[in-house]
Amino acid sequence: MKKIEAIIKPFKLEEVKDALHEVGIEGMTVSEVKGFGRQKGHTEIYRGSEYTVDFLPKIKIELVVSDVKVSEATTAIIKAAKTGKIGDGKIFISDVIEAIRIRTEEKGDLAV
Repeated sequence: MKKIEAIIKPFKLEEVKDALHEVGIEGMTVSEVKGFGRQKGHTEIYRGSEYTVDFLPKIKIELVVSDVKVSEATTAIIKAAKTGKIGDGKIFISDVIEAIRIRTEEKGDLAV
């Protein structure tokens, strides 16, 4: 099993959710987060004063999938989240040693 963490632009959430649903992935955790990468934030003017916004609003999607679904899931995320502009986000994939569904005590791929 693998854990996929994707950091995307907030307005792309529905498109990514729909794309994942189309490839058979339904469960995910979504968090509103703030951060920056190479874009390093931007400057804005508020009431005549200029200030720097270091941390930009992003969405973090976390999902755990079986090894055979990793490629499908990442491809779906990329196609749905990509705008071609700076700040589109990142995808991180890591190993999951075990998953257990609390209600039924199913383990491994059955729990996902």
